[in-house]
Amino acid sequence: MKRTAVVQKGLGGSGFLPHVRWIGFVASRYVSRKRRNSPSLILAVLGIATGVLALTVILAVMNGFQLGFIESILEIASYHIRVEDPTPEAVEPKGPSSLQEAISLINDLPGMGSVTPLREFHGLVRGNRGGPQVALIRGLPPDVLEQDQGMAEKLVFEAGAFDLRLNNSILLGAELARLLSVRLGDDVTLVSVTGLLGDDPEGSGPGADSFTVRGIFRSGFYEYDLGWGFINLDTAEALGAGALFLGVKLKNRWQDTRVLGLIRSVLTASLPGEAPVLSTWRSYNRAFFGALRTEKLLMFVVVGLIFIVVGLNIFQAQRRMVLERREEIGLFRALGAGDRAVRLVFVWDGFIIGFTGAGLGMGLGLLIASHISQCFSALEAGVNGILGLLNSLIAVFMGHSPALGEFAVFSPAIFYIKEIPSRIIPHEVFLIYLFGFLSALLAAWFASGKVSRTRPAEVLRYE
Repeated sequence: MKRTAVVQKGLGGSGFLPHVRWIGFVASRYVSRKRRNSPSLILAVLGIATGVLALTVILAVMNGFQLGFIESILEIASYHIRVEDPTPEAVEPKGPSSLQEAISLINDLPGMGSVTPLREFHGLVRGNRGGPQVALIRGLPPDVLEQDQGMAEKLVFEAGAFDLRLNNSILLGAELARLLSVRLGDDVTLVSVTGLLGDDPEGSGPGADSFTVRGIFRSGFYEYDLGWGFINLDTAEALGAGALFLGVKLKNRWQDTRVLGLIRSVLTASLPGEAPVLSTWRSYNRAFFGALRTEKLLMFVVVGLIFIVVGLNIFQAQRRMVLERREEIGLFRALGAGDRAVRLVFVWDGFIIGFTGAGLGMGLGLLIASHISQCFSALEAGVNGILGLLNSLIAVFMGHSPALGEFAVFSPAIFYIKEIPSRIIPHEVFLIYLFGFLSALLAAWFASGKVSRTRPAEVLRYE
């Protein structure tokens, strides 16, 4: 009786620490290499590691592409908040003084980054060769980059610089300049078709003028480099551009809804007349951003199926382990261990598998994601080396080289990039690790359900 009481005190759990000690010891023995089931458990660890590694690297590269596009759109095209016609007709005089007042009122609000007046219109640009190209021409102040640091970072000039001090200056996207066959210092003809398109409220009609290319830029977004140009704001107004806009950049773009209400209130109160039309980056690019979000979600689900497959394998391995160790389970129960304590032995196995596999995969995934360009360069070098060897062997045996070509994962001929982008987001990393860890833990929990149906008397009757 005394011996049984001592054993029951050790296994049955007269405290939390005794439980942890013997449960951890037995579980570690079950996952050790000396056991018969070690190959399946090692495969389970490698499966979890592979899933976490793949999901980490894929999402990092996808974030690099998507956030690069989103930041190019927000910093160059749509801004965080757009204010249409901030100086209504009721304000007299409707001119520079009222515009500067509106800009000053917005700039005084908390969380402002920059406020830029702009006009834009569609035009036909003719260069040295070929026909005219349709482009979106935006009129900007010459000192816009001094105020808007985000735009300054995204516009990379292949030739020239952001110079709009002269009224006949124009900046062209690199792809548009290539189609027009123009270089720095060449002249182009710009025809404004705003009036013809019905976008000019004053009906000034089309205008034409000659401009000198002062800069050729790349934004990282193909559509902008192919169809965008910048001219002086005053020149855009003289050419019959559309309505005046204010492009507002925020220090935190996620505060756009709150700031939108503040801008509307301050403009309505200080500049009487019809309230200006305001839009945020969410509504202005709703379709494109929604497509990117759906693409990312579907990729997350597809790659996440790895965890389901690995979880099923862990479930089968743990279930087989429970059946193979019915005698040991009966012995633990006879010594006073409860259902929950014995079940935690097998759950602890899942914990070890999930913790080890997810940790290993996350470490390798972060290492690869942070050096993704070097990894792809090494992969391309290896494949091209094999192709070169095949070329040489075929040339030796057949007398001519078939010229298999070079391999590139992200060829510049297909993808509009110079290097592979990668962006690691901390909360997504934590979520991936959690998925990998929980897939093993839950599989072990469900697989150990038969422990509660094991009766010591039935198991030990034939021993």
